[in-house]
Amino acid sequence: MNSGRTIFAQLMEHVSHYEFQKCVQRHAGEHKVQTFSCWDQYLCLAFAQLTYRESLRDIETCLRATGDKLYHLGFRSRPSRNTLANANKVRPWPLWADFAQGLIAQARRLYAHEDFGIELEQSVYALDATLIDLCLSLFPWAAFRRHKGAVKVHTLLDLRGSIPSVVIITPGKIHEVNILDQLILEAGAIYLLDRGYLDFARLRTIHQAPAFFVTRAKHNTQLRRLYSQPVDKTTGVQCDQRVVLKGFYARKHYPDQLRRIAYRDPQTQQRLIFLTNNFSLPALTIARLYKCRWQVELFFKWLKQHLRIKKFYGTTPNAVKTQIWIAISVYVLVAILKKRLHLERSLYTILQILSVTLFEKTPILQALAQDSIKEQHDETCKQLVLFD
Repeated sequence: MNSGRTIFAQLMEHVSHYEFQKCVQRHAGEHKVQTFSCWDQYLCLAFAQLTYRESLRDIETCLRATGDKLYHLGFRSRPSRNTLANANKVRPWPLWADFAQGLIAQARRLYAHEDFGIELEQSVYALDATLIDLCLSLFPWAAFRRHKGAVKVHTLLDLRGSIPSVVIITPGKIHEVNILDQLILEAGAIYLLDRGYLDFARLRTIHQAPAFFVTRAKHNTQLRRLYSQPVDKTTGVQCDQRVVLKGFYARKHYPDQLRRIAYRDPQTQQRLIFLTNNFSLPALTIARLYKCRWQVELFFKWLKQHLRIKKFYGTTPNAVKTQIWIAISVYVLVAILKKRLHLERSLYTILQILSVTLFEKTPILQALAQDSIKEQHDETCKQLVLFD
């Protein structure tokens, strides 16, 4: 890297300007725009994500205080609070979703052979959703409960690298199970679902893809045992059975056989019942797979704690979705940087270093790969490390 360029500019070199402009043209993002381009808007919001800015005025003040460094950061115009607010309001959020999906495709190729703890050839995905609370008086369009507003971020996480392969943002009232109708299923892949997605008609759609699912049974799920496999109970597996559904409508929606696995967690002594349509993997592997679903929960916690998606720079649906998608793109961009530069540091540490060195004119590899700085994490940080 050129040591005369700022670290922020060196980070943005990992974004393809050609692909970015293709996204802008596809969505007419710069229709009637004269000075403040979409690239300037992205730089402003990416800077805000990396340095934890609280508001539009905060972004404007910090960037204008840099003076002549703005040009070296990559800006071609001086950012104004009103101009940025208007851009967030009127420039279509699908532009940023399209751009983020391009980065996600790059990241997934880089992390295609990443180990997630279980040796499997097929892709493994964890599906879940998280609520982002909003003030109902400021965001009346995001009604969730009687006195509460929220949007819901549905994420299909590729466990190889903890990269979100699909992100869908909906009002808080939309139930998680409806997102299964929007997924393009990958044949042979394994989908890890919690009990909120236990809808047998939709599970049969996964089965017919053909793909595999692993989910948990509810306490009132009625099953009839057909056959029991012998198990080694010292591993925690209590039973491994072939079953069919007993209820009339459940049997109508899913007439095929299922595999029921009972597992007792040796640490918590909690007894868990798993349902899957995969009859080839060992029962213990199925239990370990479901435990890996926790990575999507860590992904949500990580995003909320280390990126700006809890305080928003605008109150319109377009501004909220724009900010969430740009936050996701920054997350994926830093993950790409980590892989391309072969950095051993955690993603958490990389972001912390970037937040205080964006204006430095040193090679980015030198700033991020110094062995003299010993990483220290408290218990919470250890929980949220995704890229060890």
